[in-house]
Amino acid sequence: MKDTSKDTLIIANCSGFLGDRLSAAKEMVTGGTIHVLTGDYLAELTMALLFRMKLKSPEKGYATPFLEQMEAVMGECLDRGIKIVANAGGLNPRGMASELERIGQALGLHPVVAAITGDDLLPDLPILQAKGEAFTHLDTGMDLKDAQGSPITANAYLGGWGITRALNQGADIVVGGRIADAALVSGPCAWKFKWKENDWDKLAGAYAAGHIIECGTQATGGNYSFMDEIPSYKNMGFPIAEMHEDGSFVITKHPNTGGLVSKGTVTAQLMYEIRTPAYLTPDVTTRFDTLEISEQGKDRVLISNTKGDPPTDKTKVCINTLWGHRNTMTVVLTGLDIEKKAALVEETLFDLLGGKNQFAQVQTQLVRSDKENPDDNDLAFAHLRISVMDPDAGKVGKLFSGKVVEMALASIPGFTLTAPPSQGSPAIRHWPCLVKNNCIRQQVHVKDEIFEIEPPGVQNDTPESKETVRQNQTQTSAFDGVPTQKISFGRLFATRSGDKGGNANLGVWAKDSQKFSFLSEFLTIDRLKTLLPDLGAFEIERYELPNLLALNFYVKGLLGHGVAASMRSDPQAKTLGEYLRAKTIDAPLSLTQDENK
Repeated sequence: MKDTSKDTLIIANCSGFLGDRLSAAKEMVTGGTIHVLTGDYLAELTMALLFRMKLKSPEKGYATPFLEQMEAVMGECLDRGIKIVANAGGLNPRGMASELERIGQALGLHPVVAAITGDDLLPDLPILQAKGEAFTHLDTGMDLKDAQGSPITANAYLGGWGITRALNQGADIVVGGRIADAALVSGPCAWKFKWKENDWDKLAGAYAAGHIIECGTQATGGNYSFMDEIPSYKNMGFPIAEMHEDGSFVITKHPNTGGLVSKGTVTAQLMYEIRTPAYLTPDVTTRFDTLEISEQGKDRVLISNTKGDPPTDKTKVCINTLWGHRNTMTVVLTGLDIEKKAALVEETLFDLLGGKNQFAQVQTQLVRSDKENPDDNDLAFAHLRISVMDPDAGKVGKLFSGKVVEMALASIPGFTLTAPPSQGSPAIRHWPCLVKNNCIRQQVHVKDEIFEIEPPGVQNDTPESKETVRQNQTQTSAFDGVPTQKISFGRLFATRSGDKGGNANLGVWAKDSQKFSFLSEFLTIDRLKTLLPDLGAFEIERYELPNLLALNFYVKGLLGHGVAASMRSDPQAKTLGEYLRAKTIDAPLSLTQDENK
C-alpha cells in the first residue's frame, strides 16, 4: 500500500462512546494504514458515571475499556509509529497515564505517555464564582448559586493545542479528560502540518472531520435513515479521516468491512447534536454552512472549503448536579377500556401515596400500542408509565414502587408490570454553562515535565447575522396547486436526532435540490409542531444549511434536565427523527414518483 504520510495524515476512530466495540482498536490498527488512532469515550452522562466510580475507587474515574484496547494494540502502534489520542482519562487523566505506563512495562514496552489536565473545574468553582464567574445555565438563565442540588462534576471543554504540544514533546499516547470530541483530530493535524492558532479555515476543516468521526460507525452507516443503502451491517467499519494540509479531508473506512461511506452517511453525522450552522469549539468557530461534500469513489467522500471564524472568549462547561432521585414503574393495560383503566390506576396509586404533591415532579404517560381485535396477546397491550422525581430518595424508592406492586390484586383486571419494584436511580441534572477561557489552566504532563497551554486569544462573539434562521415561510410557494400524493415523510427525507443536555436536535435533509426546495418551504416550525403534536409546548429554533440540503431544528427543554434526569422514555432523543419520518404528508407528485417505483 502506498505510504501517503508525507502529504496526508490518516486518523482513525475506534470508539464513539463508553461501551463501544472493544475490538475496534485492534481492527483499525491491523486493517490498513493509519497514522493516528483516536477514541471518544465521554458524554455528559458518562462524567457522572465516572464520578460514581471514583467515589468507590479514588485511583480510577477513567474509561477502563480503553486500557483493554491499549493492551491489545500498544506494541504494534509503537512499532509502526501510530500515535494514540483519546479523552479516556475522564476525571483522572494522570491516573490513566500511570496505568498505561504500567501496562507498557508489563508488555516490555516503554511508551511516552502524556496526560492533559485542566478541564476539571470542580475544586475551583467557589473561587471562580467569587471572581465573578456565575456559571449561568445556558437555557434557563439561572446562576449556579441558585441551583438545587450540589455539583458533582464540572468539566470545561478543552481544545486541541494541548494534544499538539504533547505530540511535539514526543508523546506516543495522549490521554485527557473533557477534551472536545472533535479536538482529537485538530490536535494531531496542527502537530503534523504545523498549523498556527489563527489558521481558522484549516482548523475548521479538522474540527468538521473530528465531528464526523467522533461517533464511530454513525459516520459509516450506523443509525442511518435509508437502511436499504447499507450493503451490510456485519462488521461495521469504523471511520477514517484522511487529512490534508489545507484542512480538506476524505472520510473513508478500511476495505472489506461492513457499512457505507457516502454523501448521505456523512451528512447524517454532520447534522448530529448541533445547534446553529456555526459550530462553536474552543479553538475555532466552524461554519457547517460553508463546507462542500462530494463522493470520490466507493466509500470515499471529500469535504472541502470549510470556513472558520475565530472562537469566542469563552468555552462550554458541563456541570452535573446531584439534585435527587427518580423512579419509573410501567403498568401493562390490556384489552378493553384502556383509558378508563389508566385513570383508575393513576387515581388509586396516588391516593395510596398521599397525593401527587408528595413529589417534586410527577409524569404519567399512556402509550397506546394496543390493537383492536388483536391476533396476539401482546398486541392487546398498552403501557402506563408513571414517573416520579424528588430530592428524597426514600420517597421515590420502594415507598413508591412498592405501592404500585401492592395494587396487583386490588386494581384493574389484567394488572401486571413490566419490571419488579426498584429503588430508582439518582437524578443527575445537566447544567450547561460558559466560562472565560482565561479561567482554565490547561497543562500537559509528559516526561516528568509540565507545560502550560495558553488559552485561545480573546475574540468577539460570533455575529448572529451570519446565521440562516427562517422561522416560517410567507412567500408564495413554487409548489402551490401542484398534484400531490400522500406519502410517509421518511420515504423522501432522512433524519438524525440526538440530545444536547436538556435540549434535542433534529436534523432533516434531502437527497437532491428539488426535494430540498420543497422541504425548506414545507417544514416550518409550525408544520413540525403539527406533525409532532407533543413538541407543541416547546420553543424550537430552525436553521437552514443549503450546502447540505438540510434543516436543523433545536427543541429547547424537550429532555428536561438532561438524560440522567429526564422522564421521557427516550431521554437522548435518538428516536425523534424516525418519529418524524413515520408521519404521512401530502407531497408533490413529481417528488413521489421515483419512490413508488
